[in-house]
Amino acid sequence: MTYTHSQPERSAALREAPEDIADPIVELTAQGLGNRPAAQQWRNLVAVDTSFYTSFMSEEIRDEGRAEGLDKGLTEGRAEGLAKGLLLIFDVRGIAVTDEIREKITSCGDPQLLNRWLEHATTASSAEEVVGQPQVD
Repeated sequence: MTYTHSQPERSAALREAPEDIADPIVELTAQGLGNRPAAQQWRNLVAVDTSFYTSFMSEEIRDEGRAEGLDKGLTEGRAEGLAKGLLLIFDVRGIAVTDEIREKITSCGDPQLLNRWLEHATTASSAEEVVGQPQVD
């Protein structure tokens, strides 16, 4: 007879198992699944709460999450810095910036686009010329 358990129950069962038993189960199951679609489901299962796992696979999952978070944070940081620089150029050059244009600049998350705007801002005569005409509803 096969018993099926919900995801939290499986995770709880492994959490209560001694580490020297849980670790090989996690690793051997992952290796046995290989590249099959069920492998991703297994990764998701053990990723629900991996704080108690110390296996290679759980560390790999954590590292992937850290890398994704770092990339996202760096991109957001670059965009924020470029937006501040763009607004500073407008301010230093005495170019008026409407609330709508300011919002468009500060909410832009694309560092490449912000960099193009920043370059154009050094010679433009208006903020609208740099970021485009404000949208009218």
